[in-house]
Amino acid sequence: MSDHQHSVSQAATLRVCRPWPGIMAFYDGRIPHKRLYGAQANWLDDGAFSLGTATYAIIAGHEAAVYDTHMTLDHAAAIRAILEEEGVTAIRVIMSHWHTDHVAGNAAFADCEIIACDLTRQLLIEHREELENGAPPITPLVLPTTTFTDSLDLTVGALSLELRQFDIHSADGLVVRIPSLGLLLAGDTLEDTLTYVAEPGRLAIHLRELARLGQWDFQRILPNHGRLEMIAAGGYPRDLIAATQRYVEQLLRLPAHPELAALPLVEFAAASLATGAVAWFEPYEAVHRHNIASVLKAAGADCRPQPG
Repeated sequence: MSDHQHSVSQAATLRVCRPWPGIMAFYDGRIPHKRLYGAQANWLDDGAFSLGTATYAIIAGHEAAVYDTHMTLDHAAAIRAILEEEGVTAIRVIMSHWHTDHVAGNAAFADCEIIACDLTRQLLIEHREELENGAPPITPLVLPTTTFTDSLDLTVGALSLELRQFDIHSADGLVVRIPSLGLLLAGDTLEDTLTYVAEPGRLAIHLRELARLGQWDFQRILPNHGRLEMIAAGGYPRDLIAATQRYVEQLLRLPAHPELAALPLVEFAAASLATGAVAWFEPYEAVHRHNIASVLKAAGADCRPQPG
């Protein structure tokens, strides 16, 4: 694994690795006591950076497809510079979904084709004001230039890519399968330690879609949030799907069994952790608390943990 250090401030700790031939991963975060934006609560430090974020490039000769543009413009500019150093002259961007840490770098690729599903474009337009005025703001917010419904097949050099929409984590979730490598780029559909609940009213749909994803043929998974050592070593096993399913199933039990909310994460997610695909990571305790509150609020239940 080679580390690139960059003079641009927010990407100074960006780490670059090659988990597969023709695949580069750009990873940052999971660095204790380091913040990029400030001491106050914000989506960059308290989400993307604390949990660790990877985005990817699929490279064949002078062509590359960039899967998500990372958490800041500095990261995106560093990624573009690295690809150009590799001899890449033609770049397309593929967007996994509309959330902040996946679109923040789009402006660094504004002169490239940016591909997304129709719903991603629609959601970016609907949420433009909050994205452009958030902490930190994403401005300018650069929209996709090419959109499609459900599925799209692309090639990068001789590599075939299959883009498919899955309603997991976000209704516009988009994953990329590379059949010749048996590899899935999963975006936020799968995550280690656990999924972030952005749409609590859609969890039952997400669970059905996880089952559909599990019917697809691939052997390794590269998620956008996970452990650098797993990503650098070629990705996660298929058990990452089961780990996500077990956790979502537990969340779906909450409205009928609110006492589950009082369990420590290691007990609540015991079935998920038992798969061996995911590992406990302290910052996900806050994500879990957010998830419990979101699910109970969506169900109209009391979102305070019940005494155990």
